Amino acid sequence: MYTLYYYPSNASSAPHMLLEELGVPYQLVLVDRKVNAQKSPEYLKLNPNGRIPTLTDGPVVIFESAAILLYLVDKHPEKGFAPAVGTAERGHFYQWLVFLTNSLQEAMMNWFYPERLANNNEAAMASIKAGAQTRANMFFAVIEQHLVANGPFFLGKKLSAVDLYLTMICHWAHRRGLVPPPRSHQAISRLLDTIINRPAIKKAFTDEGLTTDNIA
Repeated sequence: MYTLYYYPSNASSAPHMLLEELGVPYQLVLVDRKVNAQKSPEYLKLNPNGRIPTLTDGPVVIFESAAILLYLVDKHPEKGFAPAVGTAERGHFYQWLVFLTNSLQEAMMNWFYPERLANNNEAAMASIKAGAQTRANMFFAVIEQHLVANGPFFLGKKLSAVDLYLTMICHWAHRRGLVPPPRSHQAISRLLDTIINRPAIKKAFTDEGLTTDNIA
């Protein structure tokens, strides 16, 4: 059985949604950020970076949200949450997943936590936050343009794990008050409508004590 170490509305959200969509047995273990449990000696044995999430599959330990998604879609190819390995579509799947984690998520993290780069210098923090917001909005515009031309999902008519990753980031953006919100983009808004109405997604949010109201 899989074990997902999670915290509500954290980077564990996308793997959690995918586990529910796959319909495979798994259990959740809360890593309570309120008491810095992610920095505990026990957790650091699993994830030396002290970050959430981590997935265990028997003796196998995987951390980093995108890596967990890749591991799960490869373990369950019959579920269809990623194209077949070696196809052009699989290449596009990799492209968009890496874009979301390396470009959009990075910008969002800098917007959320500018103090990490600015040593709590107020002027530097304001500059970093403004620049990160500009970059995030630029990346959302790139996604919108792609979905308009190729949607309704990242890979056309087929839902994939990439769409779940975007849903996670959009949830963060709406909760934190990004201006403009992702739903200001019509194609992104339509994608979110489709995903948050799926029973598996609703259950994943509910199990974390959350609702989809922030992106509904």
